[in-house]
Amino acid sequence: MTDPFATADMLPLKPSPSLMARVGEAPCATALPGTPLTAVDAVDLMLCNHPQTREAWAAARAQAALVGVAKAGWLPTVTGTASATRFEYQNNAFTRDTAAITLSWLLYDFGQRSANVENAQQLLSAAAATQDATVQTLFLSALQAYYSAQATQAAVTSALEAERSARESFQAAEARYSVGVATPADRLQAQTALSQAALNRIRAEGDARNALGTLANALGFDAQQRIVLAELPALPAGISFQKEVDALIADAVVRRPDLRAAEAQLKAAQASIDLARAQGRPTISLGVGPTWQESAGVTQQGATFGLTLNVPIFSGFDTTYRVRAASAQADVRAAQRDRIRSQVALDVWKAYQSLTTATQSLQTTADLVASAEQSERVALGRYKAGVGTILDVLSAQSALASARLQRIQAQLDWNVYRATLAQSVGALDYTLLQPAAQGRP
Repeated sequence: MTDPFATADMLPLKPSPSLMARVGEAPCATALPGTPLTAVDAVDLMLCNHPQTREAWAAARAQAALVGVAKAGWLPTVTGTASATRFEYQNNAFTRDTAAITLSWLLYDFGQRSANVENAQQLLSAAAATQDATVQTLFLSALQAYYSAQATQAAVTSALEAERSARESFQAAEARYSVGVATPADRLQAQTALSQAALNRIRAEGDARNALGTLANALGFDAQQRIVLAELPALPAGISFQKEVDALIADAVVRRPDLRAAEAQLKAAQASIDLARAQGRPTISLGVGPTWQESAGVTQQGATFGLTLNVPIFSGFDTTYRVRAASAQADVRAAQRDRIRSQVALDVWKAYQSLTTATQSLQTTADLVASAEQSERVALGRYKAGVGTILDVLSAQSALASARLQRIQAQLDWNVYRATLAQSVGALDYTLLQPAAQGRP
C-alpha cells in the first residue's frame, strides 16, 4: 500500500485549482503550436515550462506527505528484534537465541497528535494556496509579455504608416519644387521628416524583435526562436464596469490565494502552540507481544503486556520556551496576515483605478486617431492644392503618428490592467481570455 492515508487526494489540481477549466482538456504544452501564437497558448507554455510551477507543485506534494507522517502517529508500531549470543564457561560453550515481536501503541497524549495533524493540514492548505498564487503571477507575466509583443508589432505598423505618409509628403514637395511653386526649404523639411520616420520605423522594428525574444524566453525557449503572433480580438465596444471597488475588495479578501495562504499559516502556527504544550504533558502507551528464547537446548516462550505512563517532571524548561517560541511565531503569522490583507485592498484599488483610466483612454484615443487622420488628409490636400504649407502637413502627420502610438498604448494598458485587476482579486484564470463582455473586467 503506497498511500494508505490517501494524501494524493489532498493535493491541489495541477497546475492550480483556479485554472481547473483547462485541466484535462489537453496535454501540457512544451512546444510552440503550428498556428500563430494566441494569449491562451502563451499562458499554457508559461505554466508548463516555468520552473516555478514545478517548484510549487513539488512543495505541495512534500507537504501532503508530511500530513501522512503526522497521521501515522495514530497507528501502532510493530517492531521485531532478534539476537544470538555465544557463551563460554570452563571449556563449555553454549548459545542463547532470543526473538520478540512488540506492538507499541500510544493511547493518550493530551492532544499532541491532533495538534500535529492540524499543523500539517494547515501547512498543506498554505502550500496549495501558494501554488495558486504562483500560477496566477506567472499567468499575468505571460499575458504582459504577450501583450507587450503585440504592442510593439502594432507600433511597427504605425511607424510604417507614418513613413508612408512622410514619403507621400516628400513626393508632393518634390513635385511642387520641380515646377517652381515650392521653396527648397519645403523639400528639405519633407526630406528630414521622411528620414526621421524611417529612423522611427527601424527603432520600432528593433523593439519588436526584442519583445519577441523576451516573450520566447519567458515561455521557455531561446530568444532567437521564431514566434508568429495571432491577431488580438477586437476590443468590445462600450466597455463599462458595474461592480464597485468595495465589492471587488470584499471578493479579494475571500479569493486572494496569498491571503488564504497567510490564514492557513496562522492556523498552523496556532496548532504548533498546542503541540508544544502537549509535548510537555504525560503520555500513556500500550506494549504487547510474544517472546521466544533458546538457551543450552532449553526453549522458553512467553508474552509481554503492559501499560506505560510517561510523566515529564523536569525538562530544563524546554516546554516553556517551546511554547513561548510557538506563540511568538503565531504573532508573526498574524502580523503577516494583516499586512497582506491591507496590501490586497491597495492592490485592488490601484488596479481598478488603472483599468478605469485605461478604459476611458480607449474611447478618447479612438477619437484622437480619427480626428488626427482627418487633419492629416486635409493638410496634405491643402498643400497639394497650393493653399497650405509643408509645416502644416508635417505637424499633422506628427500628430497622427503620436495619436496612433497613444492608441496602441491605451489598448496595451487595457489588456494588461484588466488581467492585473483579475489577479489582484484572485480571479485570474482562462475565462479572462474568452471574448470580453460588457461589464466584465
